[in-house]
Amino acid sequence: MPAYNAERTLKRTYADVPKDCVDDIILVDDCSRDRTVEIARALGIHVVEHDRNRGYGGNQKTCYRTALARGADIAVMVHPDHQYDPTVIPHLLSALEDGRFDAAFGSRMLGGRPIQGGMPKWKYLGNILLTAIENATFLIYLTEYHSGFRAYTRRYLESVDLEANSDGFVFDTEIIAQGMAKGLRICEIPIETRYFDEASQIALGPSIRYGLAILKTMLLYKLHVWGVWSAKIFRNRP
Repeated sequence: MPAYNAERTLKRTYADVPKDCVDDIILVDDCSRDRTVEIARALGIHVVEHDRNRGYGGNQKTCYRTALARGADIAVMVHPDHQYDPTVIPHLLSALEDGRFDAAFGSRMLGGRPIQGGMPKWKYLGNILLTAIENATFLIYLTEYHSGFRAYTRRYLESVDLEANSDGFVFDTEIIAQGMAKGLRICEIPIETRYFDEASQIALGPSIRYGLAILKTMLLYKLHVWGVWSAKIFRNRP
């Protein structure tokens, strides 16, 4: 769980995690100003605290490094803001069990009715546009690239250079681009959209900057696969 000021939703998220299919629960706190760490420890969650705010991507880096160090074969990212439904975790895991895929993403588009679930219309339309561009770039078909509910195998996480990626939100796109460059395989499962006041959301301004960063990543990916120039995220090896 990459966490920042999640005290109001952490207990609900934890309660919904199916304990019979999860061996370890890790929370990485990105310098929260509330009781997130205190609540997590009371719940028995393994907590890692950042000494400074490192951003969403920086938080994920610590999450995955910690999970691998603790022996994870599959790492599932669940936001502690309860926007995504942890009860679906077994479906993510089962999608990876036979070894045909290296990562599984929850898709709000496959789940249907994202607008009715509370997704802002501008975010919905932006998601569709960026997803179309990403499909055309990667030459695969996914219904969504921007879900924060994901599962990665150890093979995936050890094949890409996590540290070369951004500490910001575009980390989510860069790790996909790295995987595509290495021929790794991604599948999707349907999930429902769940928006409410306590759920974290990116505002319009940062979302525009995020979209531009995605387009830049697509360009860098193409330059790499065409053999023109390899950016740091593709050049370095773990």
